[in-house]
Amino acid sequence: SFACASTARVYVTNGAGDSIHVVDTRTNKVVQVIKGIEAAHGISFAADGSKVYVSNESTSTLDVFDRKSGTLIKKIELSAHPNNIAVSKDGARIFVAIARDPGAVDVIDAATLTRAKSIPVHGRLHNIYVTPDGKYLIAGSISKKLMTVIDLSTDSIAWEHQFDKGVRPMAIETNPDDSTKRIFVQLSDTDGFAVVDFAKREEAARITLPDLHAGIELDPGRAAAPSHGIGVSPDGKTLWVTSIPQNAIFAYSLADLTLAGRVALPELKLPGRTPGGAVPNWVTFAPDSKTVYISNAGLRSVTAVDTQAMKVRAVIPVGEVPKRMNTLVMR
Repeated sequence: SFACASTARVYVTNGAGDSIHVVDTRTNKVVQVIKGIEAAHGISFAADGSKVYVSNESTSTLDVFDRKSGTLIKKIELSAHPNNIAVSKDGARIFVAIARDPGAVDVIDAATLTRAKSIPVHGRLHNIYVTPDGKYLIAGSISKKLMTVIDLSTDSIAWEHQFDKGVRPMAIETNPDDSTKRIFVQLSDTDGFAVVDFAKREEAARITLPDLHAGIELDPGRAAAPSHGIGVSPDGKTLWVTSIPQNAIFAYSLADLTLAGRVALPELKLPGRTPGGAVPNWVTFAPDSKTVYISNAGLRSVTAVDTQAMKVRAVIPVGEVPKRMNTLVMR
């Protein structure tokens, strides 16, 4: 279902800048910079690849850009301050996580580029995802420590799972028929992840990442989210998980969740100080699963890792505090 890697671009939002950097997965070089969007957060695309959707924290809008030219098409007013976004499988609707109480998912009509409705939830939202089969929206709340599953046929809550800690980035594993099998959930104050059995609607395991004793000097503000980047490879074989204190990305075999390898990330070296870490912030992939990309919020860069050799292939300079990333497969 994936095109070859030569037709893919990785889009990187910059949380402390006013730009989006676009990386060609063939060359691992920046080929486009979309400017004029301060505090960009989540990013996704129109079904035909013609538009780029970005949640804008500074104006509480969903900003729509022409992909080729990078020009702004429209700013769509949201119900409140946004966080991450997701797009329906058919591309007809864009979902925006609202990061203000009481919490909601704003629904944008992709044809008219207008806000159609808001789906109420039980707490301000952080990250949201559409399941690969297109049937559900998975949303997480840090403040309420809650994962919410929304049925997209009715736009209503199907079920919720209460955690003991705040819900941060998530990744979805599918069954052979594309239905959802497990959700891997990163939690506040946890250097690891929880495993939720989707059919049983319960937590099946909690895994702590290995302690590498990396000796990285941490910004105190990062302590609440030590593991903040997770993704299932497009081939469905491996789960990739980042760690800020370990300054590394870990690979787990999806078959049995055994550790398959790790790759150290670049360090921030300043004279007379303990080395700082890359502060890995998000994960996305080349469509062929041969490269995983990690945004380095502490280094103004993206690391491209060869998933087979388990080696860093490139460190790509981008903007200030790179935040979320997404991969566009161009047809």
